[in-house]
Parts: sequence; C-alpha cells; structure tokens
Amino acid sequence: MSVPSNSSDAPHDPYAALRIPDFRRLISARVCLTMATRIQGLVVSWQIFKLTEDPLALGLIGLTEAIPSIAVSLYAGHVADSVRRKNIIVVTVTALLLCAVALTFFSSYGASLLSQHALYGVIFVSGIARGFLGPALFSFMPQLLPTRDQLANAITWNSTTYQAASVLGPAVGGYLIAHLDVANSYLVATVLLAVALAQFVLIASRPLPVMEGERLSLQDSVLSGMRFIWNNQLVLAALSLDLFAVLFGGAVALLPIFAVDILKVGAAGLGHLEAAPAVGSVLMATFLTYYPLRRHAGRKLLWAVAGFGAATICFALSTTMWLSLFLLFLTGVFDSVSVVVRQTLIHTFTPEHMKGRVSAVNNIFIGSSNEIGSFESGVAAKHLGVVPSVIFGGTVTMLVVAFTALRADKLRNLDMTPDRVSA
Repeated sequence: MSVPSNSSDAPHDPYAALRIPDFRRLISARVCLTMATRIQGLVVSWQIFKLTEDPLALGLIGLTEAIPSIAVSLYAGHVADSVRRKNIIVVTVTALLLCAVALTFFSSYGASLLSQHALYGVIFVSGIARGFLGPALFSFMPQLLPTRDQLANAITWNSTTYQAASVLGPAVGGYLIAHLDVANSYLVATVLLAVALAQFVLIASRPLPVMEGERLSLQDSVLSGMRFIWNNQLVLAALSLDLFAVLFGGAVALLPIFAVDILKVGAAGLGHLEAAPAVGSVLMATFLTYYPLRRHAGRKLLWAVAGFGAATICFALSTTMWLSLFLLFLTGVFDSVSVVVRQTLIHTFTPEHMKGRVSAVNNIFIGSSNEIGSFESGVAAKHLGVVPSVIFGGTVTMLVVAFTALRADKLRNLDMTPDRVSA
C-alpha cells in the first residue's frame, strides 16, 4: 500500500516548519506547557511519596489522571472535529492553569491527609482537561502548515521541542524541590502555564476542515476514530506496539524510589533521572530532523522498541548513578524513533476532518497508557518488589516486540521514503 506525497526532488530543508510564525508560536507554547506539566508531575510524585512512602500511592497518581482522560477521550475527539481547535486549546490550558494554582494553594497549608486527597482531586480534574487538549493540539498543528510537504518536518520539530522541554522540566523541578519548597515549585509551573496560554492566544484561529460525506450522528462520530484505526492494520500495529511498551516497559513512576532507596541521590538526582530519557529523545529527534527515517523504517521501529525493553531491564539492575542515567538516556533514544514513526503514520493516513477523533484513540492507546503504566508499575512494585517489577516490564516489552514482528508483516516491511509510505 502506498500514499502519494507532494514532495519533490528539492533539497531537504530541516528548518521548513520553523519558518512559519504560527508554528513557532505553537511549539513555544508547547515547550512552556510541557515544562510546566513535567515540573508539576515531578513535584506531585515527590510530595506524595514523602507523605506515604508507598509505591502504590505513586501508581495511583497515574491512575487518577488516566481514568478521566480515557473517559472523555472519544467524545473529546468528536469535539476537536466539531469545534474550532484553538478555542478548545485555550479553554483546556486555562483549566490546567487553574489546577496549578490549586496545587500551589493546597501545598501552602502543610502535608496533612486532607492535602493528599486534595492532590489526587486536582490531578483528576487535570486529567479531564488533558483528555480534551490532546486531540485538539494534535489536529490543530497540521492546520498551521501551508503545504503538506512540511508535515514530516513539523512532526519532527514538534517532537524535538517537546523532548527538549521534557529535559528541562524534571531538571528544573528537582532543583526547585531541593532548593526551594514544594509550593514555590508549583508556583513556577503556574507561571509557565500562564506564558503558554498567552502564546496559544496569539495564534490565529483556523476554520475546521471540510467534512467529507454525510454528517454522522454523535454516536457514529465518537466511534468513527476507533473504526478507522481498527481497519488500518499498519497504524493499529504501530499503536499496539507502543501501547504495550509504554504500559509495561516504563520505570518512570518508580524513579522517586530508585532515587531515594537504591541510588541514594535525593531530589536533585531524581530530577536528573527524570530528565535522562528526554535527553536521549531530544538528541535522537534532532538527528531525525536532519536524517529522516526512510528505508526499513518498520524494522528500525521494532529494534528500537526491543532496545527500549532491554535498557529498562538493565536500568532495574543498576546500582550506579552514571550507569542508570545512561540506560535511561537509551530508553529515550529508542522511544523517540517510535514516536516519530507513529505520529507520521497517523498524520499521513488520517483525513484532516477526522484527526481529532483518531488522535483521541491514539491518546487512549499511548497518552493514557503512560498513566496506566504508572499504576501497573506501582501495583507490580507493591507485590513483586521495585527491581523485579521493572525487570518484568522490560521482559514483557521484548516479548511484545517478538510477537509483533512475527504477526504484523505490514509494519515489519514499512518503508517511509520521501514519495510514499508503503507496507
């Protein structure tokens, strides 16, 4: 199967998308938004671990955010294809800003049992907001591009800047916890969210893409994204591979325990551990900006996810800070390959008027699997122990890769040359 492209024999311009002013505003806003949420996530994890010293409590952070996000995702996709996407982005980022204000307020009144429950409550509300934000952001980004030829470059820059912010966020968060207090750390996240909101407001609104065919009922519209992915075996295989890798292979939820009990590096060290995967991701994403994935992309994807699982297992066994940082760095390198391939496939195969709904399904597969994976990690650590649970997750990831390589021949043979995506 192949999808034609408008690309020509012109030299590859690695800065094509960055020449578009509204795209620059979008990624600048995303940098601030991502830094804020990563700082906030790190501080919440640190605060709840200090309150409870319970791995399961860390896992519940992810579950508390994933449940509302999954619950609204399909409807959020319908909304993203029915309402101007900029309006959704502004409303949801405003909601996240109010959540950050609430976290700052609750943390100013001490670490009581009431404040612990309040933290989970704010996380739940932020999960609803992020459930609506994801499809709107995903589908709004291509609308800022004058031509489709700039899409692959925009996807890579979007991923690169996201990962760069993911590097800075935990590093800054760890520094803030170590040198200031929790409430002031949340305050920094609040300021960053306010800057992100201002950047989003400055972006010119775009009309919705023209819908093809007859207008669907609410139920058919909500479910159409799921049907679309189910009927596209290539996209389904790529999403499923990432789903199980993220669900079982991630050790991020347990990093506070590794930092305190195993590596003994404290809050500042935790920030470095949190940032290490993102450092790997941003470097690989930058490399892919100049040298895009083309030949044998499917095989490279499978090897990358297998490498992610292997690096996770080795991280669980490490008791040395520098080695742990390097192994987490490798997980980010491998994950970046998966992100770029998956997003390119979804954007390539999905009609513009359906991108909100398809992105919503992607959010259920990938976005919420991060939070559910955090819960799985917490439960597994509670019953198996921290190190065995991470080894188990990495092993399952590698088994999933082997199964996918055997059964998903379209993904295994995926080719992403400039003129076509073929399987």
